[in-house]
Amino acid sequence: MKIADVRVIVTCPDRNFVTLKIVTDEGVYGLGDATLNGRELAVASYLRDHVAPLLIGRDPSRIEDTWQYLYKGAYWRRGPVTMSAIAAVDTALWDILGKVAGLPVYKLLGGRSRDGVTVYGHANGETVDDVLVEVARYVEMGYRAVRVQTGVPGLASTYGVSHDKTFYEPADAAVPTENVWSTERYLAHVPSVFARVREEFGPTLKLLHDVHHRLTPIEAARLGKSLEPYALTWMEDPVPAELQEGFRLIRRNTTTPIAVGEVFNTIWDCEQLIREQLIDYIRTTVVHAGGISHLRRIFDLAALHHVRSGSHGATDLSPVCMAAALHLDVAIPNFGLQEYMRHTEATDAVFPHGYHYAGGYLQPAETPGLGVDIDEELAAQYPYRPASLPVNRLEDGTLHSW
Repeated sequence: MKIADVRVIVTCPDRNFVTLKIVTDEGVYGLGDATLNGRELAVASYLRDHVAPLLIGRDPSRIEDTWQYLYKGAYWRRGPVTMSAIAAVDTALWDILGKVAGLPVYKLLGGRSRDGVTVYGHANGETVDDVLVEVARYVEMGYRAVRVQTGVPGLASTYGVSHDKTFYEPADAAVPTENVWSTERYLAHVPSVFARVREEFGPTLKLLHDVHHRLTPIEAARLGKSLEPYALTWMEDPVPAELQEGFRLIRRNTTTPIAVGEVFNTIWDCEQLIREQLIDYIRTTVVHAGGISHLRRIFDLAALHHVRSGSHGATDLSPVCMAAALHLDVAIPNFGLQEYMRHTEATDAVFPHGYHYAGGYLQPAETPGLGVDIDEELAAQYPYRPASLPVNRLEDGTLHSW
């Protein structure tokens, strides 16, 4: 069996997705997600112009060799564009392997380590009362873990707080929207939010909060300390992760668990944080961290250092990526949580899939491969639409982290 055709499909059923389709000379095909939010066309070009010609004639079962070939052969290694492209190839090859073997991918990864994948939903609102309503909605749907975000009094808008509570897409304009941010207002407000949530929902519901990289290490330490009475499962992305030394300061000053990594692309981006046990959850994901093969390496390293998985799962990951994530989630020994933001009906129609939610858990499909497909004719009806994530400025106009 050889690779005979490689196609890059760009579609926008309510948001942009880049999908790689690898077809063999025996007609078996596999899918991989290559979506990079706000930079989708860069990955599409990388795949179409540079990667696809290298794959024709290769043996699709040589997954590891192909991964190394694309990583080492490019000379310019790492980075989100390169690693998203490699991820798409790797994921598509695992899909083909599962179909040829007649097995769901998780069985090729060693079989189940758990009965289901615990997911968390996004409860957000402009006010505390609004967010309590949203938390209750997720609890009623059976969720065991909920991320809590609210608007900040005195600020016109806050990233992570949406108008549509079911389908949230933060990439809202071709040119990034600019929001105004105040760290002082935020730090004064957040602890009171979680006091209300705990009072309303008790001690056992897993609560999470995303800081979105907006604090300095000492500010993050202060926030973590103030949240300790409310026993968060994690405080996500407390600081920009380029300077990883800062996590030591946070660690020394709070016992609130830390999650980070959705913008990481390789094991070398998070090796220090994992090895020094400066974090508790690693949030790398299939599409942005080199595919199933490389993400498994990251999770294996994490397992040696008491760090659990907490993979990113926002709407900028297509159902192809979510399917791949679930196969890995159900197989690894150190699974923690899986983010789950539901896609719109249009997206689900373009990407029919067999994974499903029930009672707080997602289940991967039991069909061979990943258990997800793409309707290319329907995908063609949704052309690419430029969209970017917003940016933040401090009240004095200084450009700040998003």
